Amino acid sequence: MSKRGSQLLDEALALPPSERAERADRLLRSLEPSTQDEVDTLWAVESEDRLETYDRGDLHSIPAAGLFSDGKRFDS
Repeated sequence: MSKRGSQLLDEALALPPSERAERADRLLRSLEPSTQDEVDTLWAVESEDRLETYDRGDLHSIPAAGLFSDGKRFDS
């Protein structure tokens, strides 16, 4: 992190929690697509790509019952 970045972080951490939350929200929003329409479009394209891959046989499904019954964990 640059010296200026470290200074900004130190200053931000010294703010009251509500102001830190506002800054954090603005920073996170700056990393996300700009509109919900854009997000919806990106997910639509992704879902179509996944469906086409599945239909071609390049992607196989696994029944959920099998995943959860054998003790596999997906949160680690």
